[in-house]
Amino acid sequence: MSPSATAAPATKVKSNASRASAAKAALENGYPHGHLGHLTDEEESALKGFKAYLQEKGLYQPGPPPSHDDPTLLRFLRARKWSVADAYSQLKDTEEWRKAIQLDVLYDTIDVEAYEQSRKLYPQWTGRRDRRGIPLYLFEIRHLDSKTISAYEKSVDKTYSKAAAPPASMHTPPKLIRLFALYENLTRFAQPLCTHLTDREHPRTPITLSTNIVDVGGVSLKQFWNLKGHMQAASQLATAHYPETLDRIFVIGAPAFFSTVWAWVKRWFDPVTVSKIFILSPPEVLPVLTSFIDPANIPRQYGGTLDFAWGQAPNLDPAIRDAADWEGAAKDDPAFPKGPAYWRPVDGGKRVECVAVGSVDKVERCIRVCTLPAVFPEGEGEASVAANGAAVPAVTTTDAKDAPVPAAAAAAPVASEPSTLDPAAATTATDPASPAEDEFKTPLGSPLVAATQELSLQDDRDAVDEKKPNGDVAVSEKVGETEAMPNGKPVAVS
Repeated sequence: MSPSATAAPATKVKSNASRASAAKAALENGYPHGHLGHLTDEEESALKGFKAYLQEKGLYQPGPPPSHDDPTLLRFLRARKWSVADAYSQLKDTEEWRKAIQLDVLYDTIDVEAYEQSRKLYPQWTGRRDRRGIPLYLFEIRHLDSKTISAYEKSVDKTYSKAAAPPASMHTPPKLIRLFALYENLTRFAQPLCTHLTDREHPRTPITLSTNIVDVGGVSLKQFWNLKGHMQAASQLATAHYPETLDRIFVIGAPAFFSTVWAWVKRWFDPVTVSKIFILSPPEVLPVLTSFIDPANIPRQYGGTLDFAWGQAPNLDPAIRDAADWEGAAKDDPAFPKGPAYWRPVDGGKRVECVAVGSVDKVERCIRVCTLPAVFPEGEGEASVAANGAAVPAVTTTDAKDAPVPAAAAAAPVASEPSTLDPAAATTATDPASPAEDEFKTPLGSPLVAATQELSLQDDRDAVDEKKPNGDVAVSEKVGETEAMPNGKPVAVS
C-alpha cells in the first residue's frame, strides 16, 4: 500500500476551506507576478537599474545576445525582494562560485553514468508539467538507503569530467558538486523546454520554476536526524546560487514525528520557501494535487493516471512529443537520452535544439536530439535570445548536428572602482511574487536541496553557514547564537 494512504499527517491540518483560501492567495501572489511580462512599473525600473549596475560592474553585456537573459536576472531580483544592491551581491557571488568550480565544464563533460547515479539520489522529472506549464518532479526519499549513499560517496572522487577539482577555499564538498549538475539540468534543460511549449496560460512568460512531489513515507526519525547537517549545507548553497527555481512542494506520507523534524529545519529556510510547502494528509493528497496538476500528469500511486514510477525515464507529455522535430534514434521512439542536455538557438534564433552532452567512456558527446520552434517573451526578438543566463551562439540547421558544444562563457571581471549608480534607487520594498509569511507553516525545503540529507548517514552535526570572500558557503562545526537564513537575515536559535 502506498505510504500516502497510510501515513499520519505531520502537523495539525487546517480546515479545507482555510487551506483552499490560503492556497488561492499564495497563487495570486506568486507566478506569474514578478515574472517577465507581469512586472509592475517599480519592478521594471528595478530590472533596468539592475542591468545598468551589472554592466558598469562588468557582470553584464547587453548583446545581442545578452550575457544574462531577463528571466535569470529577475530570479535574483525576486530572491532579494527587488533590491538591486542585494541582487548584485548574490549574482556576483554566484558567478565567482560557478567559475571556481568550473560548473559549465562539469556539466558539458561529466560521465553520463555518474550523472545518472546522482539522479537516483535526487528528484526526478516525470516528463510532465503542472497546470501552469511548470515542470513536475517526483522525489521518493525511502529509496535512499545507506548502501546506495555509501556507493555514491565512494564514486564521487572517480567521476570523470574535464572540470578541475574545486579549490579548497571554496569549501564545496565534492559530493555536492554533482548536485549542481542536476540543478543545471533543471535550469538549462527542463525549464527551457517547458518555456518553448505554448499550450499554457501565459505562453510568452518564461518558465523558471519547478513543482515537486516529495514522498517521505517510510523514512525513520533516525534517518532524518542523521541527515540534518548536510541538509543545511546543501540548502544554503542551492539557495545562494539557484534562487527562485522552486514553486510548490507537496509533501506526501509525512509521519507523525515530522513536527520534530520541523523544529530542526525551520530556521534554515526563509518564510517565502516555507509558504510554498504543502504537507498533505491522506485525504488531502488527490484533491490538493488535482487543484495544481491535471490527473493525467499525477502518478498513479497518488491517485492520478500517469504511468511513472521512481527511477524510470520521463514519461513525456504528449505535447512535447508532438511539438518537437525528433532526430536520430529519437525519431522512431521520441525520448531524451540519459545524461545532461541543454537547449541552444539555431536557424538565427527561430528554433532551439536539444543537445545531449556529457561523456561516455571518456569520449565527449554532442548529439542533437530534436528541435522546437522558439518562443520569445513579449517585447523581445530573436536577437535578444540567451540561454538561461549565458550567451550561446546560434548555429544554422545544416551545421547544428555536428557543431561543437559552445565553450562556457568566461566570467566577466568585476570592476573594483566605485559605482556612479545608486542601486538603492532601483529598489522596491514590495515583493508581489512572495506569498504571505504565515501561509503553510510546514517543514521541508526544496526537494532538490533536501535530497542531500542522505549524502552521509554518519554526519549528524549541526551546521551554520559563513560567507566567504569568494562567495561560497563554508560549513562550521558549531552552531552559534544565531544562524544565517537563506535570505541573509539572522534568526535566533531556540
